[in-house]
This record gives sequence, structure tokens and C-alpha cells, in this order.
Amino acid sequence: MIEFGLLQAVFLPLFLAPVAYVLGTRYGAAPAMWFSFAVLLYGTVLVVLGTISGYSEYYPWTGEFGGFGFSLDGLSSPFAIIIYVLSTILVLYSRPYMVHRFEEMANGTLQTSALNRQVGLYFALYLVFAMGMLGTVLSTNLIQFYVFFEIMLIPGFFLVSLWGDGPRRKIGLMFLFWTHVGAVVLLLGFLMIGLTVGSFDFSDISESAIPPDIVLLSAIAISIGLGVKLAVFMFHIWLPWVHGAAPTPISALLSPAMIGIGAYGIFRLVVEFLPNTFADLAIWFHIWGIVTMLYGGAMALMQDDIKRLFAYSSISQMGYLLFGIGSLSVLGMAGAEMMYITHALGKGLLFMTAGILIVKAGTRSISKLGGLAGKMPITAVCAVIGALTIMGVPPTSGFMGEWILFYGALETAISEGSMVRAVTFGLGLVATVLTMSYMLWMLKRVFFGKTPEHLEKVKEAGWHMTAPMMVLAGFTIVLGIYPDIFLEGIIPYMEGVLRI
Repeated sequence: MIEFGLLQAVFLPLFLAPVAYVLGTRYGAAPAMWFSFAVLLYGTVLVVLGTISGYSEYYPWTGEFGGFGFSLDGLSSPFAIIIYVLSTILVLYSRPYMVHRFEEMANGTLQTSALNRQVGLYFALYLVFAMGMLGTVLSTNLIQFYVFFEIMLIPGFFLVSLWGDGPRRKIGLMFLFWTHVGAVVLLLGFLMIGLTVGSFDFSDISESAIPPDIVLLSAIAISIGLGVKLAVFMFHIWLPWVHGAAPTPISALLSPAMIGIGAYGIFRLVVEFLPNTFADLAIWFHIWGIVTMLYGGAMALMQDDIKRLFAYSSISQMGYLLFGIGSLSVLGMAGAEMMYITHALGKGLLFMTAGILIVKAGTRSISKLGGLAGKMPITAVCAVIGALTIMGVPPTSGFMGEWILFYGALETAISEGSMVRAVTFGLGLVATVLTMSYMLWMLKRVFFGKTPEHLEKVKEAGWHMTAPMMVLAGFTIVLGIYPDIFLEGIIPYMEGVLRI
């Protein structure tokens, strides 16, 4: 492993963001895009190499907060790899989409110098956004986790507020308010643990050192704070608005990568560090998950805006993660982490499809589309693979994630003889029917049937947009055939954390 590899992977995008801005401002979109791509590709290679060697780094920080570091294990590695793979691929996709967006916002009157400034600022913010996500899942200290958790919000706010659709500034403020309030509640939980234990380092946290009333309150605060990030039922209000308004490359990072970090936090901060309290709360996570699955799926069926449909689908998919976490089963929890991976791949493909439709067809209204499979064959095939991944159909990665998830949930229901868990298992199957319904209905209306007259001249998108989709489509099929790429690290981790 390269010396200070994880430190480089996290901080190089932050330190080099000004370079991306200067390149974009002076030389245009292509140099800024390729530079950002190179930075994130280098970081991805470092993360993969660190995963292979089970790598960790620790550094001195302050006497108040302890040390800080970055660690790759069976939990953090899949999250880190997916975050940077998506971030790297979407850099290429961003160029044609964002240039189209900048010109659309200026009604075709944008001067080259003004366009270049926006390009530079976009790629600079993009690098910081990716860095915040990676830093969060690699953190080894509660305060460090919180700092990176908050760093994600700042570029996210500006990316939505500057280049979103509709009342973008109001929606950007909604995003900032909801997620920041969630982060403050999360911080309260951290302070209760850190001040009681006397350290914020992950390695020093012991549930036995925390009074029972404090540990329960901190677990609830952490769960609520992370539930806002997950956009699960009751805390989901912001997500359809933000995903609907955000530039599509950012939607393709927010939904597949960022919101799932809430599930990572529950795994790390509640399941691993507070195992006995988690055992008491698990059934409530399970129920919360099933309600979210059903609500998100039902709302997705009612949408005409394709991005809002995918946003509600993401809410439903986050319910799957919470459902698996609450299964209190090695396989159920492993399935939940696999669902994060498969959701990232499938929903990344679908949001990229939405972006191509916006650029090429000029609309995001499903009722105004139709018959595009013959005119956009690459996009159509990738969209079908993305939908099959979300539906959990083999040979995509979604099948293995969903199969393991439900197997674990049923295993716990039988072993405990729990009627509640048996009912939630049955309702989970209903939720999968909802998922298949809205995905198949969307595919039929967008890609099949009669082509409207105004779409007769629509053509396939350029390689900047289609090549990244083909990479993700290939990845989900490879992972569906050989899931041990991730499972061989995930299963031992889950076995370890459930040894209460």
C-alpha cells in the first residue's frame, strides 16, 4: 500500500479542488473534467489497494478529541469503493450534462468566459462533495465522522442552489436545513458517548462504560440523525424535492451514494459500538424499514416526473437497508450492506438515464415519452439493467442482495417464533411487488410503445454519457455472478458484530 494512501485518497480532492476551478475557468470543461477524473481515479485505486490489504492509518490530533485516522474493513470498504467508483464515473457524465444545463439556464446567451467559470466551480464543488462522503465512511473518531458528515452538506447545498431546477434556492435551503438538523441531533448522541467514555476514538468506545439511560438516549439520537440522512419514513420530506431539483449527476451521487451513508452510520455507531442496546431496538428498525419500503414504493407508482419517481424509489430502497439491519441476522445485515452496493449501481444507472432523457428528449415527464428503445438502444439496455438491479432480478447484483436480505429476515422470524417478524417478512415481499410494478411501468412508458411525433428525431447520447453507464451495467452483472467480491469481507464483519 502507498504510504499515507488513505490520507491522500481523502484529502487530495479537497486540496486540488482549486486547481480544477482554475483549469475550468481558464481552459474550459475538458481539462477540468479530465483533471477531476484523474484525481478521483487515483483515489479509487488507493482505496481498492487498501481494501486488499485491510489497511488503516492513524494520526495524532488534539488532546480534546483524541486521534484521527482512516480504516478499511468489511463494513467501510464496500461503501468507500462504491462512493469513489460512482464519483469517478460521473465526472465524465457531468461534462455534457452540465454544459447543457449551464446553457439552458442562460437561454443560450452564456458567454464562453462565464461558462468556463461555472464549469470550474462545478468540478471544484464536485471534488469536495466526493471527499466528504469518503472521509465519513473511513473515519475512526466520532468528531472526525461528524466533521466529514457536515462537509458533505456544503458543496451539496451549492450544487443544488446554483444549478438545480425549479425553486432551486428554496430547495437547497430545505436540503441544508433538514440534513443539518439531523447532523446536530447526531452530534448530541456523539457528545453523550464521548463525554461519558472520556474519548471520541472508536477504539475507546465501550457500551459497558456508559450508563444505561445515557446509552439508550445516545442510540436514539444517533438513529434519528442518521435516519434523516437515510430519508426514511417521517424524515424523508426533503429527498423528493432535492433529487427532483438537483443536477442529474448530483442526483446520481446523492441517491446511490450519499443517503446510504446513514445506513453505514447505523452499522458502525449503533450495531457495532452499542450491541446490547441495538438488540433491544432491532425490531423497531425492522418495522421502520418495512413502513419505509411500502411508503416509498407506493409513492413511486404515482409519479409522472421520472426523477421524482427515482427519488421515492430511493426512499423505498433505504427501507430495505433498515429492514435488513433490524433483522438481527448475519445474513440479513450482510444483505442490507449488499443492498447499498446494488442500489448504488442500479439507481446510478437510472438517474443517468433520466439525465440523458432530459438532454436528448427535452423532458422528464414520463407521459410525454415513449418508444425510445429503438432510437436510444444503449441507454435503453442500461436502463433495463438498472431496473432489473433495483427489482432484484438475476443475473444482476440486486438478486443476491435481496435474496440474502430476506433469507436473514425469515431466519430470525423462525428462530424467534416472532409473529411480528413473520408479518414484516410477508409485507417485505409485497414491497418487492411494488418495486417491480413501478419499474416495469416506467420502462414500458419510456422505451416501448409508440414514439410521439416530437421525439422522432431523438438520437443516442454521446460516449461521455453512455460509456459510464455501460461500465456500471457491466459491474452490476459481474457482481451478480460473483458476489463474493464484496461478501467475503462483509460476512465475517457481520459475524463479528453480532457476537453480543
